[in-house]
Amino acid sequence: MRTGNHTEAATVIMVLFMVLLVFAILFGNLVTLAVVLGTKHFHTPQGYLKASLAVADLAVGIFVVPFHPCNVIGPIFAGCTLVSITTIFLLTIERSIAVLRPLHKESVITRKRTMILIVLSWVGSFFLAVSPLVFSSEIALEYNSCSRMCNYALGTIGEFPRQAWNILLLFPAFDFTLLGGTVVINIISLSSIRQNSKRRKHLAESEVHSTTKPTFSDIKAAKTIGTLTVAFTASFTPIAVFVVGNVLGNKWCNFSFFAFWILATNSCWNVIIYSVRDQKFRLCAHKLLMPFQRNSTAKT
Repeated sequence: MRTGNHTEAATVIMVLFMVLLVFAILFGNLVTLAVVLGTKHFHTPQGYLKASLAVADLAVGIFVVPFHPCNVIGPIFAGCTLVSITTIFLLTIERSIAVLRPLHKESVITRKRTMILIVLSWVGSFFLAVSPLVFSSEIALEYNSCSRMCNYALGTIGEFPRQAWNILLLFPAFDFTLLGGTVVINIISLSSIRQNSKRRKHLAESEVHSTTKPTFSDIKAAKTIGTLTVAFTASFTPIAVFVVGNVLGNKWCNFSFFAFWILATNSCWNVIIYSVRDQKFRLCAHKLLMPFQRNSTAKT
């Protein structure tokens, strides 16, 4: 009896968690899109990249969390994860140019180039997401009762399908390559910021205001992207470990549940990081929500 009650309580908590996560993802990323697209200040290459990231996170809340069919959940979850990683990488590149080469920022980072890169990131990510199903008949999408998600699984039993194993490992290999490059670039940018801060304390005032130095907003934005990178790396690492373990034949039932849903929660972290790190974003979001706050106050 206790076991039954315990199972029911766990199911209720799990469903409640998923419902709250859906609302958090939808609300946070709709606010992000409204602020970025509705405020002229954010109509920049960095703003467009943040909007692309918000769309990918929004798709997770709309399609992945509410349990659509496996053939929908699997590719969308994988594709949106790859888009997120690629976009964070592009944001890091954009910020590193602004910090390391401030004089070349306007000529190198243009809106047209940014839009082209955004389109390529979406096309490339979703092509990679469906590639296991296209290039191997031994790989199928199956609902996993442990993770409550649709996972890529090996359809053959017996002889180990080496080709399918190699295809499945493309995901963690691609992800960790981009994440590794992102971390390295962030370290270089933050090191440059630290050196500039030290110089500003010792150099004469005329040198401090040199145009070759990155602006305060560029420095703050670089630190924000660094925070995004840390958050995404922390949320993605468990799922990468699970994928490798699953390919090697390990079940890891409890671990798989936490791995997938920790990654899903990352879709509502971006707006929190923007709100904490970016005062202008916070002010714009507050202005955007003021009419709703007034209506709720009037009703009460």
